[in-house]
Amino acid sequence: MNNIDLIPAPRSTCQQDDSQLVTLGPDTALCAGPGTEGVERWLRTTLSASYGLGLPPAVANSGCTITLGINDALAPEEYRLGVDSDGAKITGGSAKGVFWGAQTLRQLLGPEAFRRAPLTQEPPRLPMMQIEDAPRFAWRGFMLDVARHFMPKDVVLRYIDLLAAHKLNVLHLHLTDDQGWRIEIKRYPRLTEVGAWRTRTKVGMISSQVWDERPHGGYYTQDDIREIAAYASERHITVVPEIDIPGHSQAAIAAYPQLGNRDVIDTARLEVFTTWGVNPNVLSPTDDTLRFYEHVLEEVLALFPQESSPFIHIGGDECPKDQWRASATAQERIKELGLADEDELQSWFIRHFATWLATRGRRLIGWDEILEGGLADGATVSSWRGYSGGIAAARAGHDVVMCPEQHVYLDYRQDAHPDEPVPIAYVRSLEDVYRFEPVPPQLTSEQARHIIGTQANMWTEAYDSVRGVDYMVFPRLAAFAEVAWSTLPAPDQRDYTGFGTRMHAHYARLDALGVEYRPPAGPHPWQRRPGIPGRPIEGTPPTQ
Repeated sequence: MNNIDLIPAPRSTCQQDDSQLVTLGPDTALCAGPGTEGVERWLRTTLSASYGLGLPPAVANSGCTITLGINDALAPEEYRLGVDSDGAKITGGSAKGVFWGAQTLRQLLGPEAFRRAPLTQEPPRLPMMQIEDAPRFAWRGFMLDVARHFMPKDVVLRYIDLLAAHKLNVLHLHLTDDQGWRIEIKRYPRLTEVGAWRTRTKVGMISSQVWDERPHGGYYTQDDIREIAAYASERHITVVPEIDIPGHSQAAIAAYPQLGNRDVIDTARLEVFTTWGVNPNVLSPTDDTLRFYEHVLEEVLALFPQESSPFIHIGGDECPKDQWRASATAQERIKELGLADEDELQSWFIRHFATWLATRGRRLIGWDEILEGGLADGATVSSWRGYSGGIAAARAGHDVVMCPEQHVYLDYRQDAHPDEPVPIAYVRSLEDVYRFEPVPPQLTSEQARHIIGTQANMWTEAYDSVRGVDYMVFPRLAAFAEVAWSTLPAPDQRDYTGFGTRMHAHYARLDALGVEYRPPAGPHPWQRRPGIPGRPIEGTPPTQ
């Protein structure tokens, strides 16, 4: 194992002699300083499973010791890792930094450290070296869409571990959409009794004539959500729940028809949406609708503690205004509020919840359409339709998470070959993702400070199992993790060849973790989806 095989690449490494190794054995102790108890628990559990190491608490003259400590002089996520003849020492600016250092230690041990049982009696060894490291961005995110296709709780927990292994620290859970409502709300039980289930599912993209006639659905109980939030917090990962408003809401309207525009359509006849695409059935802008979603969010806030989930995502994207234009109720609301048009009506909707969340100590984040009609102070923008929304938001003083679809939508196809499963949009290869730059050059240095991070998004319309999700997400998420963590040169100057060399070792880690990634040579036969149409777009994607 060579130190250059680390992913994401650390800020600096020093290894004088790669033949010098430190052996960890039955007598190796673990010394955890104040504030590192959670990392101690994780590290002992992990290495016990992989190597059978007990890692007893250190005592005088323990010999080889792994030492964990906090140094307030370091930034919270910064760490130092040193390995010498006495053992390993990880020092972080907080428990977060110590945890990321422990992830690096795990990579240094080799792929066996990622398995759940020992494969050999051979003791693990660490190379003697010094590492100094810190992340480039505070928000290093991944969005998992569990609304289009439900992913059981164990899949979510597994992805939390995969994010942690790549030093990603935000899990954005897309919990509600037209096709399903995935979180239990006790005040409104029909959201899951009705809204969590659809009668059948379009297979492939919207042009497909193939249907899966099996009912599809599922949801997380409130205890499931508490477990997910606690599991993530233990791994220093922020969970951002998304409750979509005012569009992408047909599952909620199917459960509670009074939420829709009843003076335009018969909302009682609506069912949970069974196909894909932008849906015209949106929420009615009434006081009753506001109260309903306030009640929903009250329960959501109780499930996601403020200290570990300061952001709440409210969607705000792809909200067609046709029903509002035809609705006497909506038009009366526009007149009553003195608004110019339907865009300002959506802005009023978003502003209401931005204020509501702020009074409860949370920050609203939404897709870049929330800029249309004006944005509330303190709101943060997920810039998905290219860079332009994020540029506008940063120039206006709003924080931005860059996630442009042309670069980091992981449901986009990975190659132009016809064997790629359900080919969607532009080709976004491993190299393309590695050369993604989150901060556009149009911003001044002051404006660029509002780019608080970046995020890769995995939409699941075309992927109904964890095997399909794994294929689309990996190995590209490894490249994205390096973009989000490491301080890299300009995109055209990045050492993709060197990254590819490091990926050889990283594929072994993914194998040990059971990740069914896309092989470099293309999909395995069982990873193909012959006969299922996608929506490929040829050429180079726009960069705006």
